[in-house]
Amino acid sequence: MIIDCHNHPDWHGHNFDAFVANMARHHIDVTWLLSWEAPRDEFDPVYYKYCPHPGPDGPIPFARCLAYKERAPEKFILGYAPDPRRPDAIDLLEGAIAVYGVQVYGELKLRMCYDNPDALRMFRFCGEKKLPVTVHIDYEHDTGHRYPRPNWWYGGGFAAFARAVRACPETIFLGHAPGFWAHISGDDKHLTEAYPQGPVAPDGLVPKLLRECPNLYCDLSAGSGIRALTRDPAFGKDFVLEFQDRLLYGRDYFDNAHQEFLNSLELPREVLEKVYFGNAVRLVP
Repeated sequence: MIIDCHNHPDWHGHNFDAFVANMARHHIDVTWLLSWEAPRDEFDPVYYKYCPHPGPDGPIPFARCLAYKERAPEKFILGYAPDPRRPDAIDLLEGAIAVYGVQVYGELKLRMCYDNPDALRMFRFCGEKKLPVTVHIDYEHDTGHRYPRPNWWYGGGFAAFARAVRACPETIFLGHAPGFWAHISGDDKHLTEAYPQGPVAPDGLVPKLLRECPNLYCDLSAGSGIRALTRDPAFGKDFVLEFQDRLLYGRDYFDNAHQEFLNSLELPREVLEKVYFGNAVRLVP
């Protein structure tokens, strides 16, 4: 069995039929289907060609996730992350849990610090409801653009996220995206590179926080996840072995790079099973 813990409807040219066919091609049984709610001035307009059905609340409306779930309920786990700054956010999520069976709070991808009091209130609610929380973190980098924004940061950096993880010990968090995975290494490359390369330096903040906080898990998806593991393959294998109980396979896209790398590591079968589906099923039965 394989569970993809991170993907989106109508994403990167894949409508429902193409999405399901892609899952079959890569032997994926179930996908966590995540929304992305954000004000229009908080995401790069380039995303309109990758998710061409934005709603008033963001580029990937929950309604699109629900449409996929209704067509193939056995293939999809519903994720939904209303903007916690909205006064009705918790009510919206609670209603979606009760009516539609939402099981994941994700993807949270907003230009705010994730230790914002509104965010902490939402995270604690998710802890009460046993919903894992998937967050996207990005740092400011020079993109060469000035309009509509010079860059697209999310989450307020790793420090703000770490404070949230510590402040909400009953909530399961899944770290994701360049601003999270850059900290697999104990260097300062996150300040200048979205996708750092080269050998992993000791004392990375991700391994440190994993050892300190049992409520932190890792979402391996996207280019950020695979690049973090492959930039130093020997370290990547050791990382998977050490944290085998808290890593979840995901893609955030439609290629097969993550499976190819994981399968090349000659990991024990029980380790691969945890990463491919066991840990996901433990969090979302």
